[in-house]
Amino acid sequence: QICQCECGQSGQARPIWPLGRGVLLRYGHGVRAAMELNLLDSRSVTGDLGWVAYPKNGWEEIGEVDEDYAPIHTYQVCRVLEPNQNNWLHTGWTQTQGAQRVFIELKFTLRDCSSLPGGSGTCKETFNMYYYESDGEEEEEKEEEREMARYAKIDTIAADESFTELDLGDRIMKLNTEVRDLGPLTRKGFYLAFQDLGACIALVSVRVFYKRCPLLVRSLARFPDTIPGSEASQLVEVVGRCVNNSLALDEAPRMHCSAEGEWLVPIGKCVCQPGFEEVNGTCQECGPGFYRSLLQAGGCSKCPPHSWARESGARVCSCEPAYYKNPADPANMACTRPPSAPRNAISNVNETSVFLEWSVPVETGGRKDVRYNILCRRVLPEGRGLEECGASVRFLPRRVGVANTSVMVADLQSHTNYSFLLDAVNGVSLMANDHARQYVTLNVTTNQAAPSPVSLVRRGASGRSSITVSWAEPDRPNGIILEYETKYFEKEQESSYTIIKSQLTEMVVEGLKPSSAYIFQVRARTSAGYGAFSRRFEFQTSPSLAASSERAQASVVAVAVTLALVLLALDSHTHIHTRCGYSKAKQDPEEEKMHFHNGLIKYPGLRTYIDPLTYEDPNQAVHEFAQEIDVSSISIERIIGAGEFGEVCSGPLRLPGKREFQVAIKTLKAGYSEQQRRDFLWEASIMGQFDHPNIIHLEGVITKSESRRMVAQLMSFSSSLQKNDGQFTVIQLVGMLRGIASGMRYLSEMGYVHRDLAARNILVNSNLVCKVSDFGLSRVLEDDPEAEYTTRGGKIPIRWTAPEAIAYRKFTSASDVWSYGIVMWEVMSYGERPYWEMSNQDVIKAVDESYRLPGPMDCPEALYLLMMDCWQRERSTRPKFDEIVGVLDKLIRNPSSLKKLVNSSHRVSNLLVEHASVEVDHTTLSQSVGDWLDSIKMGRYTELFMDGGFSSLETVAQMTSEDLRQVGVNLAGHQKKIITNIQEMRVHIINKTTVTI
Repeated sequence: QICQCECGQSGQARPIWPLGRGVLLRYGHGVRAAMELNLLDSRSVTGDLGWVAYPKNGWEEIGEVDEDYAPIHTYQVCRVLEPNQNNWLHTGWTQTQGAQRVFIELKFTLRDCSSLPGGSGTCKETFNMYYYESDGEEEEEKEEEREMARYAKIDTIAADESFTELDLGDRIMKLNTEVRDLGPLTRKGFYLAFQDLGACIALVSVRVFYKRCPLLVRSLARFPDTIPGSEASQLVEVVGRCVNNSLALDEAPRMHCSAEGEWLVPIGKCVCQPGFEEVNGTCQECGPGFYRSLLQAGGCSKCPPHSWARESGARVCSCEPAYYKNPADPANMACTRPPSAPRNAISNVNETSVFLEWSVPVETGGRKDVRYNILCRRVLPEGRGLEECGASVRFLPRRVGVANTSVMVADLQSHTNYSFLLDAVNGVSLMANDHARQYVTLNVTTNQAAPSPVSLVRRGASGRSSITVSWAEPDRPNGIILEYETKYFEKEQESSYTIIKSQLTEMVVEGLKPSSAYIFQVRARTSAGYGAFSRRFEFQTSPSLAASSERAQASVVAVAVTLALVLLALDSHTHIHTRCGYSKAKQDPEEEKMHFHNGLIKYPGLRTYIDPLTYEDPNQAVHEFAQEIDVSSISIERIIGAGEFGEVCSGPLRLPGKREFQVAIKTLKAGYSEQQRRDFLWEASIMGQFDHPNIIHLEGVITKSESRRMVAQLMSFSSSLQKNDGQFTVIQLVGMLRGIASGMRYLSEMGYVHRDLAARNILVNSNLVCKVSDFGLSRVLEDDPEAEYTTRGGKIPIRWTAPEAIAYRKFTSASDVWSYGIVMWEVMSYGERPYWEMSNQDVIKAVDESYRLPGPMDCPEALYLLMMDCWQRERSTRPKFDEIVGVLDKLIRNPSSLKKLVNSSHRVSNLLVEHASVEVDHTTLSQSVGDWLDSIKMGRYTELFMDGGFSSLETVAQMTSEDLRQVGVNLAGHQKKIITNIQEMRVHIINKTTVTI
């Protein structure tokens, strides 16, 4: 071998190789990442590396030892004294093993050119690295230069530190370490090549490796080791598999593998399946006596009272003998049993009606849903047994599922023995054996009763001074009819009337005035006495001959005048129509109908609301529609509130022949004005026309004393919806909505438009019976804090009012339907304010732009669809109240139709959380954006956030108001609420997150 040498000071030749024999190499061993997988490591090869050098006298393989005296392979070249160097060294074929990006770590030494003799002007201090991809190992070509041309350059490698002659004297070299990445790789393997152009270099080691995200088990999900993508910024999404008796919660768990082999961006998680709980990262079975029924639940819970789990891994606990659980009961509710029999049952017979009363059972079975059923059976004569009462018998309020402890049974047969069976039931009564249920029996005998009222009086032939009338026997004669009484009087002369008795159902009444209207009423009498008079029937006698002649002449004149007016109108219409474009056909049919109903015209058999304002004197109106009560019949016991006209009190009302009961008494305050007096009487005149179980009932008025009073039904309020948030079942809420709709159907059929239907004007008693109240909109709105928007016609409660009523003051039954939709929303959201903190102007604008209130949390989809129908822009397309009642009846009969929810909270309880603090650290950042939006009651925007790319809380924390508008959050109030919570999130990030630079 011919060595290149340089002359020392002593004149002795020394080698100028970058490494002399016996030089120690200090590697400085470090800790490598666990998932850096080597594809090539020259230090690990014990034999010949087999790399190929070209030309042959270029790179040379030399054996060395490291600091631990372990043998290593190095390739060196140092032909610095010769010009035009081009020395190549290429490795063997290296398989990628599926990696698309690899890393190349080079350790080398390089001599400083300035330390060479004479400066060596051709010396280089860099070398080049190349690669070539192929799908398999290829045979070496003879023409090496042609082979090298296939290689692509990776980079030019320079040394951070180079050694000098002084370093050679110390015989210790510092290694340079350079790492380059290579990708994307598309073939099964590759070759590396190193090009020297005249440097003095020693290639000590070459390590080729790739990175993998290691196998990871996180939140009970297993993520396999994963090869990263080909791009440095690419994240590979990996779906985890739930392990160890766990299931995915909401969505499959996912993580992302980065190019550096790190797991990032966790989404979703696994939780232990029911019957298991998480302990130290694994799912363990619940022990005996414990259970876990829901994925969202925490750990295993102890079995509730009167239940037990004998085996491990229980999802539910089994009830003890004689105890039961309703399928609708939550898992943490104790097992219960049927109630005992009602106590202290008594009966009070009033003619053909029986009033039954009882006390609550001693043992309710541990439940609060105790209800009562009544079985009515008639005792057959001669001991022939019992038969159930027919459909004609009425039970007030109902026969089955009575919530209070009394019921009125009406329309029984007189002088008849009856047996009543009282049964107390609760939610588990149907699951118990019949022998476990206890009953109470009451035997009663009805009295002789007066006949029911005659339902219809018909007019037969009529003359100038006579009218023939006939009628049918009462529906319930309650005995043998002995005679009938016919009462009649000239209209408007009620104080002077005549009574005629007859044993027949027809009579001729004579001695009447021609062309006069008369009022007729008929009642029947048995041995028990007279029944009530029928309602009033109005008939008219024929006109006299003179009047007929005059009327005939007048008719001829009227026809002639009418014909002339019609011709004139037709001529005028030809000109006017072309100017203003108006025609009768374009009038609103609903408006015409309302005008017709609000007048004094009545159809036979149709009860129609009459506007009290059509009466000149309010006293006349109130006495027409309300009963006068003697002031001595009431006693004021306490003040319960303040009303529009004065104080509202409560006390007993004692009426002849009736039981004493509590009423509400509205008083007219002292010093009232004449207008206040009229308003007071007009409101009583309105209420007095209504008689419906879902409308507040007016008992009567007191106008004949100095203190004018209005006596109405007393409602014992239950707690407000806000205070009972989440405490009612869906069926109870639908029942409340059905009661409100039933009351509004009644008002609509009478032709009355409420105009101020809202939850604040619904009275609810302890049995959840809802009654519509407040019939004084034109007066009340002046002081109503909700009526902030003024039009030319007065103030309007914007949040509850239909668009056409706001814009044009067009109030109809259809606008009441719109308001009913808002009431539905209030009930299902437990009294939340409609449109939240939006201003009235914002509400008007939003509704006009087709915005509608979103579904309340945990609201059945069927109810929300009904709300949306009520909020149709075109009022003709909104449902009628009778249709609404029909829809609610179907939902009540088919509870399974209420299971599908909108905005489900996925909580065990449907209690709503007003403010949820979001603590942003490494734990809560892993929760989903949807969970965070739900916690601030903005869950309706989850899908918009996802579509906009804001799928993690880290990205949400960077959002601005413009970003919110871009994703579709357009309401100013919602933007403000979301931005406020984002700012809180940022503060937590600053406080909780450590950033290392």
